[in-house]
Amino acid sequence: MTDLNHAAIQEGVDMTVEKTEIDTLVIGAGQAGVAMSEHLSKLGVPHLVLERNRIAEGWRTQRWDSLVANGPAWHDRFPGLEFDDLDDDAFASKDRVAAYFEAYAKKFNAPVRTGVEVKKVQRNTNRPGFIVETSIGKIQANRVVAATGPFQHPAIPPIAPKDESLHQIHSSKYRNPHQLPEGAVLVVGAGSSGVQIADELQRSGKTVYLSVGPHDRPPRAYRNRDFCWWLGVLGEWDAEAMKPGTEHVTIAVSGARGGHTVDFRRLAKQGLNLVGRTGTFANGKVTFEKDLAENIRNGDANYLELLDAADAYIARNGLDLPEEPQARQLLPDPECMTNPTLELDLAEAGITSLIWATGFTTDYSWLDVNAFDEKGKPQHKRGVSTEPGVYFVGLPWLSRRGSTFIWGVWHDAKHIADHIATQRKYAAYQDADQRDTGKVRDVRNTKKESVA
Repeated sequence: MTDLNHAAIQEGVDMTVEKTEIDTLVIGAGQAGVAMSEHLSKLGVPHLVLERNRIAEGWRTQRWDSLVANGPAWHDRFPGLEFDDLDDDAFASKDRVAAYFEAYAKKFNAPVRTGVEVKKVQRNTNRPGFIVETSIGKIQANRVVAATGPFQHPAIPPIAPKDESLHQIHSSKYRNPHQLPEGAVLVVGAGSSGVQIADELQRSGKTVYLSVGPHDRPPRAYRNRDFCWWLGVLGEWDAEAMKPGTEHVTIAVSGARGGHTVDFRRLAKQGLNLVGRTGTFANGKVTFEKDLAENIRNGDANYLELLDAADAYIARNGLDLPEEPQARQLLPDPECMTNPTLELDLAEAGITSLIWATGFTTDYSWLDVNAFDEKGKPQHKRGVSTEPGVYFVGLPWLSRRGSTFIWGVWHDAKHIADHIATQRKYAAYQDADQRDTGKVRDVRNTKKESVA
């Protein structure tokens, strides 16, 4: 058997093994896998991290060129390492974030093997643990942590037109305005990704239509504090469940150009063409729902609600933070709200490209265990699944609202690592008979050694 427990980070290593054994196998070396490895290392849990590409691959190849983190450097990081080349209030670029996680893994010599694909995980029969089929051979593991995160497969809705004349890509494939053909662009989805991509395209000179659904839009900053700080002191990051009716509400926030509050009225004034949720595509036309004004006003209400909570917190705690009355001043409703566009002829509008900023789906077809509901959704409590020995980390709302953010992943991983360490202690327990047998064996061995 081959022991990979002490393997340091190795990228692009051509290696094969017939079979290896490990206590805990972590699958995925993004932010979740790196955090998991750190906590397991601190607890002395033998483990191995497998990554089919490179560390933090999602940050490298599933983000557009100009993307920066949505939270400031003081917030979007792990506790053990700062961005020493950035101001605390700056927003790290995607490449800087990827380099950060790579440096973090090297900092504690994480046992990461890159370029290794996990093909199937199955529970053993009549013995503990799991057999894991990989591109380098089979691995026997007592526990398995799925750290592949929520951004596994781009989700393009079935309404997408079957029209070869349209250039259609998911937001994860968008890089910059130059990759798109001449003509106008329809961006479907106005969460953080859709808003930032649409804004960048419009600023590059393109005509852009942005399909806006239900959303929250917090202030980027208010009264000298970033919204990440406000959600922290107001206890919002620790919310353990979504509020009823908000399951399909996305968040529109941006760190682009030094960070700014997303304001759909201002985007309309800037020249973006705002429309409601996308309905159907047929006969070269696209329809939109009548919900644009409602969606924007609900986003305004969310924005003002946070300002109210922040003002109340400041008054309650006697903080000396500058007032910001202009933050409550909203621009007049643009014509797109008062006279919404409900249908577009794609050719007449000059639309040649569609960008689907419609999120991702997960795929756990490789994880052949009893840890999912009838819809394939992981069943767990704070990452501890219904299948003993299987864990999930890196998913939204794993334990709280903050689970989506980098620091939240780190804290979720700590809870799971503690659970694993506790289970190992129970598994190592020996009863009186076992302890006595062990003592007899030790005595016999001692006598043999003395005679020799």
